Amino acid sequence: MTGEDVERAYRDLSNWGRWGPDDQIGTLNNVTPRHITEAARLIRQGRVFALGASLKWPMQSTPEKGRWNVIHSYMQDGADEHAGFMKGKVEYSDDSIHMPVQCSTHWDALCHTFHCGQMYNGGKARDFGSKGPAKLGIEHTIKKMVGRGILLDMARFKGVDHLENGYAISNQELDDCATAQGLSVSTGDFVIIRTGYQERFLSSGDWQGHSFSAAPGVALENCYWLKDKDVAAIASDTYAVEVVPKSAFGYSFPWHSIAIPSIGVTVGEMLYLKELAEDCAKDGIYEFFFCAPPLNLPGGTGSPINPQAIK
Repeated sequence: MTGEDVERAYRDLSNWGRWGPDDQIGTLNNVTPRHITEAARLIRQGRVFALGASLKWPMQSTPEKGRWNVIHSYMQDGADEHAGFMKGKVEYSDDSIHMPVQCSTHWDALCHTFHCGQMYNGGKARDFGSKGPAKLGIEHTIKKMVGRGILLDMARFKGVDHLENGYAISNQELDDCATAQGLSVSTGDFVIIRTGYQERFLSSGDWQGHSFSAAPGVALENCYWLKDKDVAAIASDTYAVEVVPKSAFGYSFPWHSIAIPSIGVTVGEMLYLKELAEDCAKDGIYEFFFCAPPLNLPGGTGSPINPQAIK
């Protein structure tokens, strides 16, 4: 793929103005009350799968890139009580976390990625200062992060524990995987792709390179698939969803440069999918009720999440 391909896709696939000049949620507009009530009917056995990675996993293994792993500290603990510091007071413990919003399982907001100084639906990078963006913060998506989730288990479909680093998943492979699993990808779906990438690091216990090494993911052509299928959002167990290294000259993350600022797709990264995938393989059901609201963080470029898949 070339830089010209990226520019062409950026122009041709744009959803700017589709839901009005003031739209701030992009393809999440595809989720309607009907989609939500139909998704609720997918709950038949009450089995719940938490898709958020442990905040203790050091997934952000490259602090020099500007992000770091979660810092969890205790401001008040049992030792304070034992030492008598709480004598005559309410005895309690308190702790805090310090983390980038994209250092573990998270959504990327529509203000997260620019293209030539532009954000989705006409937003300008120049209007995004140190006090936050003028529009497109993650808080606008809170009421829309619920609906039908579908798991496309690409690793299992290909008969491997994990896809090889740098493996580009084609649109045809996504469709073939869906067909093999008895699924049809529909408007308003939350599409979740399992590559096995995260599980490889989890099983080895060595997280070095997790957030910067070559990784499997969707090919650049996936942007056309997203627009054609009209999904609500897309997520994966990798740190980028798209294939890494770059697949277009001049762009380090070309798919991001189209999917977010042009199409208006909210992107989920680093989801924990092992247990859900095993259950889906066991009962042959790869659709479920999906719920993954972000934190109510006005102006957030993303948000940590602990998504729930309920079958």
